[in-house]
Amino acid sequence: MSKTITVWNEYVHERNHDEVAEIYPDGIHAIIADALADRGFETRTATLDEPEHGLSEEVLDGTDVLTWWGHAAHDEVEDEVVRRVKERVLDGMGLLVLHSAHFSKIFKKLMGTTCGLKWREAAETERLWVTNPAHPIVDGIDEYIELPEAEMYGEHFDIPEPDTLVFNSWFEGGEVFRSGCCYQRGRGRVFYFRPGHETYPVYHDDDIQRVLANACDWAAPNEDGPDIERGNSEPIESIDTSDERSVH
Repeated sequence: MSKTITVWNEYVHERNHDEVAEIYPDGIHAIIADALADRGFETRTATLDEPEHGLSEEVLDGTDVLTWWGHAAHDEVEDEVVRRVKERVLDGMGLLVLHSAHFSKIFKKLMGTTCGLKWREAAETERLWVTNPAHPIVDGIDEYIELPEAEMYGEHFDIPEPDTLVFNSWFEGGEVFRSGCCYQRGRGRVFYFRPGHETYPVYHDDDIQRVLANACDWAAPNEDGPDIERGNSEPIESIDTSDERSVH
């Protein structure tokens, strides 16, 4: 069955800056959604200025993987929507956090750290080196992806140690950065993917689109996993349950 991907974007830069609109005339969300649709996913988009930011309970309940791009308006995202998204991730929805969304409320909430980093805009070359060639997110990718123009992100990146690191970037100016980070949060899978600065045509790149599609497959809920029960539990073995000292 086809997986449903909701592609979320602030949709601020594209409407306020001509140089961004030239690259993404219909928004960053549109190019990502079209690329994923071409690879067999059911896609829909949501943006900041929609009611509930386009992320109602109904939308999230029907979403297998949510992709999140944000930069200029992190603080405008309502805390209730962040809470809602977090609960869905813990319940099994996948989340792809893209580029400057490292500083989004939802990513910081799930990481529990500042998620701060170094940065520089100089249109410099980036090479994303594959650090785990057996991982499904890098299926079909060569040893590295080279982007001729990129915004530099540099260490130290204040995040928890990734469960799995699949990309490590080198930049022309000399810095390195953990650019493809996999996490498990509750039943949900989270992938942080660094490329995607709005003034460069990164999301038009075939390899970048392939990684996004692979990551959606990887992050989608696993329906074959065990049922998890929490709370007060009946014993598996026969034991004496007559103790009445509980204060619950």
